[in-house]
Amino acid sequence: MGIPTEPIGSIPRPAELLAAMADHAAGRIGDDELAAARDRAVADTVRRLEEIGSPVVTDGEQSKPSFATYPLTGLDRLAPDGVVIPFADGHQRQLPRLTAGPLRYGVHADRFLRAALRHATVPVKQAVIAPSALSLLLPPGGIDGYSRDAFLDDLTAEAEADIRGCLDAGAHSVQLDFTEARLALKLDPSGGLLEQFIALNNRVLDRFTAAEQARIGVHTCPGGDQDSTHSLDVDYAALLPHLFRLHAGAFYVQLASEPDPDKALAVLADRLPGHARVFIGVTDPIDPRVETPEQVRDRVLAAARYLPADRLGTCDDCGFSPFADDTSTSRDTAFAKIRARVEGTALAAADLFG
Repeated sequence: MGIPTEPIGSIPRPAELLAAMADHAAGRIGDDELAAARDRAVADTVRRLEEIGSPVVTDGEQSKPSFATYPLTGLDRLAPDGVVIPFADGHQRQLPRLTAGPLRYGVHADRFLRAALRHATVPVKQAVIAPSALSLLLPPGGIDGYSRDAFLDDLTAEAEADIRGCLDAGAHSVQLDFTEARLALKLDPSGGLLEQFIALNNRVLDRFTAAEQARIGVHTCPGGDQDSTHSLDVDYAALLPHLFRLHAGAFYVQLASEPDPDKALAVLADRLPGHARVFIGVTDPIDPRVETPEQVRDRVLAAARYLPADRLGTCDDCGFSPFADDTSTSRDTAFAKIRARVEGTALAAADLFG
């Protein structure tokens, strides 16, 4: 037996792509030149992941403006003054605000999946943004002529289409990025906002069969960006019992950067649904030090003291560049960490299964 290991999502873009993005924004190159640079970056990402020995690959989110806002590409019913997300180091990210309905995705994630499938020889995983994150586009005061119920109906339909399109296109698995879960408890310690998020995400997940849900996973982390986080100070023990009420087959849980991983593992052991697999984070994208395979092995073996080994997987804590302009981690460092994850997971499997 082995232990499955998967990337979470984003990998820093190569210098050529970053330059092409800047040139496109300045009007120096056109759409075709940018698309060609993106495809070269995807091809290089897939190739390097396969050379490392990654049994599952992704496109590295090379073509996404960010993990959260790709569905908004090309939409014109947006204003820039939406919800502000503060990070521990003082920088902020701001979501746009929807100004009129109906909500329709400008881009669906199967576009990125199909681009990766053209280059891959192993299974390809696709990350999508959770509908709960996009629910923050609706301003607190609502939109005249577009009710909250109508907005949630449209969002549910679009989120379903985003996931289903990837499953139908042949994704090995689809991962909902639910980084706002921990943030919800920071914004609303009563848990009311988190309950709304869980209910909305289950509203989408319940549109899938049990077999389809088995191919859908949920990722949680404290929201890494530019070597900082937005909610690492929120106790995992307050989140994980709620998280596991989501109707998904896998959970990707940040753990390498967790200040008290044993406490989190104890909650995982107590609350993990009987049908689910948990992928624990064994590399920290924010830490510039590259983990050794032996460090990764030891993290897996520590987790196996709490969780059945046949229900364990490994992953990176988070994406390495969730926003396209985040260059805080180098591309080479990201691939070195991924290599350590793949090799360390294999070492742990040898110890656990012989």
